[in-house]
Amino acid sequence: MKLTVRASEPAFARVLGRLRRRGATADASVEPTVRAILDDVRKRGDRAVADATLRFDRVKLKASERTIEREAMRAACDLLSRSELHALRVAARRIRDFHEHQKERSFRYRDSLGVTLGQEIRPLRRVGLYVPGGQAFYPSSVLMNALPARVAGVEEIVAVSPPHADGEPPALLAAAYIAGVDRIHRVGGAQAVGALAYGTATIERVDKIVGPGNIYVATAKRLVSGVVGIDMIAGPSEVLIVADAEADPELIAADMLAQAEHDADASSILVTPSARLAAAVERALDEQLAELPRATTAAKALRANGAILVVKNVAEAVEIANELAPEHLELALEDAQKWIPRIQHAGAIFVGESTPEAFGDYLAGPNHVLPTGGTARFSSPLGVYDFVKRTSVIMAPPRALERLGEPVLRLAEMEGLQAHGAAVARRLRRSGRPAARRSRTRPVAR
Repeated sequence: MKLTVRASEPAFARVLGRLRRRGATADASVEPTVRAILDDVRKRGDRAVADATLRFDRVKLKASERTIEREAMRAACDLLSRSELHALRVAARRIRDFHEHQKERSFRYRDSLGVTLGQEIRPLRRVGLYVPGGQAFYPSSVLMNALPARVAGVEEIVAVSPPHADGEPPALLAAAYIAGVDRIHRVGGAQAVGALAYGTATIERVDKIVGPGNIYVATAKRLVSGVVGIDMIAGPSEVLIVADAEADPELIAADMLAQAEHDADASSILVTPSARLAAAVERALDEQLAELPRATTAAKALRANGAILVVKNVAEAVEIANELAPEHLELALEDAQKWIPRIQHAGAIFVGESTPEAFGDYLAGPNHVLPTGGTARFSSPLGVYDFVKRTSVIMAPPRALERLGEPVLRLAEMEGLQAHGAAVARRLRRSGRPAARRSRTRPVAR
């Protein structure tokens, strides 16, 4: 498979431009359908949810079948092997431990005028977790989305997931139990997002919706944003590997394929100053593809979104990494740690060849819900801070207002907001300190 292009070739700029333009595969054609579903759920509640579930999932549920409680989740743990249950618990412990380090504290301080200022950190009350339920299901995503919310102190976690006619996968239910999910409503798609955003008679309205989904789910989350909080609009998964001549081509190929097997829109990129390594990686990709069960999907992703870029040196490779701001960035370099300060934009950095991106996907500890499509330029991984609110606290004694009242009056006057000024002036008069005469500055029209 021909993926390599050198910086000296005319095609290099074209390939780099294509990689810059990657991102969420938003399809405007689904928006009218999603809007109609959301409007219907807002108006008709549970009846609209049931109708949409029958229409899209071809499943008709009795009222007693629509919700999975914690006892059923706990029972699912008994259906897993000891090694499967151990793996979930190890992952949960490591994820929880990492996110404990992200907790913020409320604070107070008093300034020189005696004004007490501070910030209160309060967890969200109720969070909704979308759990995909198609042919692929990801227990690790349940852990990654629910555990930070629990660490933050969220009171209630409600999950939604498309119903399976023959029952939900035990691993998914066990992960939900271990992560502390309170209940799972058997509903998916845009109708599930609408139910979480607006609330129905049986599905609780939440403060924030998190979790991955298809284009209908992503579009629904975008449309209800503002009515409810959302985590992010995630695009296809991606990895960018910066490697030097000493890197192992077989390991690099394996990591590129690990990303490419997600779906045909996934992006796998290698940037290296070594033409020899580039050629070896191409050979290794062909060899490993032949043994991969999801070879068809991975090959499509590599052809459409993959690239091996040969550049002048490692510094130039790092510049390209910063420009593309990848979701996952692997540093397969001889002295990988020294390059970390040079990385400006990345969802997560995997340092050294013994740290594959797949390790982070499952149980390293940091969250695997990461900004995609270059949004790492301004976005961060999902974390405890996504499940709390920050509220400012201000308490001023009379003497502070006496000292600072005049600047407040001047600012209110400049903005033409007389009532703002009057609210302070009245207090100054009561304290025995009259407001200064108005200046002749005319307010600027807004």
